[in-house]
Amino acid sequence: MADGLATELQGRASDLEKPLQHLIEANLQPMLGIRFVASEYATGRAHGGRIDSLGLDENDSPVILEYKRSVGENVINQGLYYLHWLMDHQAEFKLQVMEKLGMEAAARIDWSSPRVLCIAADFTKFDAHAVQQINQSVELIRYRRFGDDLLLLEQINTVSSGRSKARPRAVDAPGQAAPEPVANVRVPGSSTDRSYAEWMALLSADMLELIGSLDDFIVSLGDDVQRKELKLYMAFKRLKNFATVVPQRSRLLLFLHVDPDPLMPLASNMRDARTFGHWGTGDLEVSIASFADLDQVKPLIVQAYDGRG
Repeated sequence: MADGLATELQGRASDLEKPLQHLIEANLQPMLGIRFVASEYATGRAHGGRIDSLGLDENDSPVILEYKRSVGENVINQGLYYLHWLMDHQAEFKLQVMEKLGMEAAARIDWSSPRVLCIAADFTKFDAHAVQQINQSVELIRYRRFGDDLLLLEQINTVSSGRSKARPRAVDAPGQAAPEPVANVRVPGSSTDRSYAEWMALLSADMLELIGSLDDFIVSLGDDVQRKELKLYMAFKRLKNFATVVPQRSRLLLFLHVDPDPLMPLASNMRDARTFGHWGTGDLEVSIASFADLDQVKPLIVQAYDGRG
């Protein structure tokens, strides 16, 4: 904008030559929340393929990125072809992660929800319809370049998993409430290692209603909200996570991608999540035990969704 007058930027598509692929690969973390693992990865003589980019996302899920370089290229089928290879070669991928990101990252790989990201200047209505019909995590991302300095990435479709089927359970009798698990202590085999689905089967009817209301509010923020049930938590994302939910017996731990510093001193039900290990992603932890707590945190959820954290 010059002299108070707006100037229209003309978006353009490139042919996704190597420089743009390299630009995306070099900035996978800030752009898409993905850690780079490999580029142009050969899948072997028998399979005869070459994966454009391999990564590991913020939820520790493997990611395949394929770039559509021409109108006639069927990048969706290509991505699914490589996804099948990936699931058959988990040890090979784990080795690549170990070499690039270290032993700890390799040990945390979550194979329950691998993703395929198809990046192109545009997609047809047939592309969008095709990904709706297949039961796979295939995400379509449109890009546009504005001048030499701006690159826009836009999510075309949303990929969301359904809610776990929850079995309501009688509330603990007065004086017999089970002890509250500690969020940041990870002991193998302890209650803190229960899966998200297992927690849904253990929660009381009141807690199920509370988590349902939280879920509905987050999803209602926009058509671009994707919900993904991981093994240990629920993630809500646009291009990247903005909120994650970890269930506990009598409360929900909500982790938001919001900077805690401007909120200091934090409310009694909040903690600076940068200071301890935890499941899920986000810098601010909010404990939600009631609908009043949920109403209190809604503005911060909107802030995280808007990317103003």
